[in-house]
Amino acid sequence: MMRHPSTILTAICLIWATPASTEPALGVWKSEPGETGGYIHVEIMPCENNLCGIITEVVGNDNRSIIGRNIINDMKIKGNGKYNGGTIWAPDTDKTYRSHMTLDEDVLTVSGCVAVILCRGQKWTRLK
Repeated sequence: MMRHPSTILTAICLIWATPASTEPALGVWKSEPGETGGYIHVEIMPCENNLCGIITEVVGNDNRSIIGRNIINDMKIKGNGKYNGGTIWAPDTDKTYRSHMTLDEDVLTVSGCVAVILCRGQKWTRLK
């Protein structure tokens, strides 16, 4: 029985699809406002078998130079709305921290830690 080449190609693509491609944290998120009232939009997307996030918009702040910059890198998917093992860049301090995230419906709690007990975080809300 001869199969159509596009059907075979589709099947191969589905087999190669990473678990991250259906991850509920994917999308565009709005950070909490910072000290000056400005906030950012971050698009979370698959990167290999993990998640990464890029700053797509800056609102209420003149620092447009951070648009397009990675803010979340190599966040590992643990399941049940939990992510860890990645890093997060803090634009206000220009430092990178170990990070973890927790998803609860349309709220993503994002934390960056210097040590296990020295963490700061934000609750981001889903835009798309």
